[in-house]
Amino acid sequence: MSRGKVAAGGGIGVLVIALIVMAMGGDPSALLSQDGVNQGSQDTSTPYQASPEEEELRKLVSKTLKSTEEVWQREFPAQLGKQYREPKLVMFTGQVDSACGAAEAGMGPFYCGEDQNVYIDLSFYQTLRERFRSAGDFAQAYVIAHEVGHHVQRQLGVLDKVHARRGSISEEQYNQLSVRLELQADFLAGVWAHHAQDRVGLDEQDIREALEAASAIGDDNIQRQSQGYVQPESFTHGSGEQRVRWFMRGYESGKIADGDTFNARKL
Repeated sequence: MSRGKVAAGGGIGVLVIALIVMAMGGDPSALLSQDGVNQGSQDTSTPYQASPEEEELRKLVSKTLKSTEEVWQREFPAQLGKQYREPKLVMFTGQVDSACGAAEAGMGPFYCGEDQNVYIDLSFYQTLRERFRSAGDFAQAYVIAHEVGHHVQRQLGVLDKVHARRGSISEEQYNQLSVRLELQADFLAGVWAHHAQDRVGLDEQDIREALEAASAIGDDNIQRQSQGYVQPESFTHGSGEQRVRWFMRGYESGKIADGDTFNARKL
């Protein structure tokens, strides 16, 4: 990604790029377009028939995006007195050009504030399932809700304020800001789940899937897998325990105002 234009989240995958690349194997899945969902760059010279699994994932992504739109369109006016502007979700194969720069599948899901798009290659879900042992539809939905959380931060002005600090403070200080940004996105994913639970029929198993995914992709667990030891000063997303705690805080509260990670004494 271009250093001048910063993507948020890297979603979850920036920290594990080496692991993801190793886990990919095979051809990236080709994806179809649907309302609010665009198809990224790919070779279209040969028609491609999506597998049943790919089609189910595409439907899940579209359903989750629609649910986030319904929640935030309702909660922005109710809680903030503002209107919510929807992001676009771009599903791509192999690589894609975003306003934040070119990205490959190894980047994992990410949000680009420059074009206000969420980008995802669904092969990341294979990694989530196989490498991090996080399976289930709601674990996958949580990943999308987290990235949409960055879009919410963009509209609240939080994302731009954090990114503006890059280069003006030390790397360690910026990492600390990044952790607070990512934990707030986890919190906002929890707020979405709070307000979506009745409409999408969430149960305890669904929430458990989300918590398992949040814990699995914590910086501490990723570092143990990738390098065999943990370096808290290099965290950019937060530990598994922190990610779980902030998601649950949002899920239990449902109030945007309760997610001020930047002034929280304890993360």
